[in-house]
Amino acid sequence: MTVFDVAVIGCGPTGVTLANLLGQYGLTVLVLEREPEIYGLPRAIHFDGEVMRVFETAGLRSQVEAISRPGIKGMHFNNADGQTLLIRAGSASIGPHGCANNHYFHQPDLEGVLRQGLQRHRSVQWHTGHEVRSIEQGCDAVTLEVQPHSGQAYSVQARYVVGCDGARSLVRKVMGSLMLDLGLHQPWLVFDVRLKTEVPDLPDHTVQHCDPQRPMTYCNVTGKRRRWEIMLMPGDDPEHMVQPQTLWSLVSRWVTPAQADIERAAIYTFHSVIAQGWRRDRLMLAGDSAHQTPPFLGQGMCAGIRDAANLAWKLQAVIRGHAGEGLLDTYESERSPHVRAFIDLAVRLGDIIQTTDPQAARQRDEKFKSGGPEIFHLPAPRLGPGVWLGDCAPVAQVFPQPVLADGRLLDAALGPGFAVIGEPAVLAGVSQQTRERWQALQLLTWPATEPVLLAWLQQHGSRAVMLRPDRYIMGLAQASGDLDRLSNLLPQRSAQTV
Repeated sequence: MTVFDVAVIGCGPTGVTLANLLGQYGLTVLVLEREPEIYGLPRAIHFDGEVMRVFETAGLRSQVEAISRPGIKGMHFNNADGQTLLIRAGSASIGPHGCANNHYFHQPDLEGVLRQGLQRHRSVQWHTGHEVRSIEQGCDAVTLEVQPHSGQAYSVQARYVVGCDGARSLVRKVMGSLMLDLGLHQPWLVFDVRLKTEVPDLPDHTVQHCDPQRPMTYCNVTGKRRRWEIMLMPGDDPEHMVQPQTLWSLVSRWVTPAQADIERAAIYTFHSVIAQGWRRDRLMLAGDSAHQTPPFLGQGMCAGIRDAANLAWKLQAVIRGHAGEGLLDTYESERSPHVRAFIDLAVRLGDIIQTTDPQAARQRDEKFKSGGPEIFHLPAPRLGPGVWLGDCAPVAQVFPQPVLADGRLLDAALGPGFAVIGEPAVLAGVSQQTRERWQALQLLTWPATEPVLLAWLQQHGSRAVMLRPDRYIMGLAQASGDLDRLSNLLPQRSAQTV
């Protein structure tokens, strides 16, 4: 029986991104998706600049840009009187990741682009309409029992299995990982339309209507697609809420049936939960199987794509024999606190939006109005403990991606692996052992002669910086000896290597 390096269960955005990244490494990958076709209706609609950078790493940036649009004006939090209290900043300019800071998209379009990307990789197989029925771990591999929608059941093996199989994850159930409840469970109606005509009064940006009588969110998605998310109030009948007559009455001040067609209406409960235990031996979780984030920050899918970027290079290092399996334990230790920071912020924003007590809403409005609209940017949390060394930011944060003098973006110049950017003298002074480690990993050394790179190093009081394949900063160096110490963290062969 053929044993794949990695089996990915679930071909949603997280799973298919992970498969693309693993395929670039030449690993043998099997992707199994229960549904026979891409789900054709809207779901996720936003991702940020860091996620576009992951798609760029996967070699799919131009294709993703073709089916998405940049979010220039950001997200406005307005009170019941229409006054703007808070703005999550957008920008028409290039952000720190070498692209716009925010992007809107139609999920079926994105999944189509990512699945087409798999066709570039001969080592990746993917099957839709194939449901995994059971999972059994062995000493050297995991055995999956798979039932196609048509045809006979079969068994397949993989050295590692990543469950990207959603909130009701079979992989998580087999692992026995419990979900930590962070407290938010609020039903909302999600209502998607396609415009039939121009509606000039509709905003061209996202608006959070912080109205205590009925909190709502409006989103300009892409093309003619628009979305309203409408909080259910006590006494609302869910079946009644999704009826066309009710839907049009809820949004009648903005749009009418003559101007738009209903594409989808469904009620979701927004959760804030995170798994405790993302890895058990050869099984791992990613995306919604590991965490669920309220949508008030637009970070649900983003978190899953970050999971894929973090996990891909670590799986590659272990499978290629550059590191022992212990490296995989840093996946949860790094990602879980990072996800938790975004969930906590989304919950805090949800508290602002979901305020339904009139007196509390008035107090909220007065607090914000006293200084005019508050503008905030998406935070950059540090990773939890893992493959990095340093007491404070920017270590364990993503390194920016400038445009170099020759017109290339930095990641295109550095390639897919580890890299060190630094002053030539610091790079030349490392020990022979460090040189051998760098050579074994094909680590790229990049002299910091570009003004933009020198300026960054000077800003942070350093002479060199070491970057991981996911472009998070491993550490800063003021001398060659600092690079020697950082290099001790690099994956290296050991007696425990599989």
